Amino acid sequence: MQQQEINQFANLLEKSTACLVKWQGKIIVVKYGGNAMINEELKKSVMADLLLLHRLGVKVVLVHGGGLEISQGVKLLGKEPQFINGLRVTDSDTINVVLQMLAGKVNKSLVALLKGKGIGLCGIDGAMLQCKKLEAEVDYGFVGDIVKVDPTVIEIALNAGLIPVVSTVGVDENGQAYNINADTAASEIAIALQAEKLVSMTDIAGLLRDRFDESTLIPEVEVSEVQSLIEQGIIAGGMIPKLRAVPISSELVALRQILLTGESTTPFW
Repeated sequence: MQQQEINQFANLLEKSTACLVKWQGKIIVVKYGGNAMINEELKKSVMADLLLLHRLGVKVVLVHGGGLEISQGVKLLGKEPQFINGLRVTDSDTINVVLQMLAGKVNKSLVALLKGKGIGLCGIDGAMLQCKKLEAEVDYGFVGDIVKVDPTVIEIALNAGLIPVVSTVGVDENGQAYNINADTAASEIAIALQAEKLVSMTDIAGLLRDRFDESTLIPEVEVSEVQSLIEQGIIAGGMIPKLRAVPISSELVALRQILLTGESTTPFW
């Protein structure tokens, strides 16, 4: 074994020992989505990290998006994906694509990378994500607003020694499926499970005053400032639901955002 390999092994052992002491038996909810899911090597690296946490006794719950695949599916229907304030406008054709791609292809591809330790779930299973149609100034179609989270099926999976992999499709009292924003769903699931930590994995540096200049990173934002920053256009697009989800979770669950790049991941233990 080369010295570099010895050093890497020692570093991994040190991290693993610290993780075992701090997180064994605790629930960590990991939100994974956006462009960070495109790079296949990065995806494998993230799943390997989750498997390591699982083997060390951490109860990991993975909540994922799949916007790129949904958009590709919509385009195959001859339609152009439409977003308003960072939320996807979801008509009857699009919700079918969401079910096929998000709860199907994307979910199962992540489960496969967990090498027999993952189990695919969606918010419809066991009425996990109970929702109603989102009420807003514009009609988003089949976009849901969560009214209750029933974590029973997640808890069953955790108690069976599995990693629940949850796609964010919800259901109303009439059995209608709805598209749920993954950041919001992850926050609500973490609260329902009384998770020790909610980890949001992203490929962007954070909130930028100028989105084309990473040197304009805003290191800290008060919850009370979010609406004003939206009105100024500093928080825009997909950042709107991300930051609106933070107040939901931050008071009850420790929140950490992890920056993912094409080269590496930041360890989240």
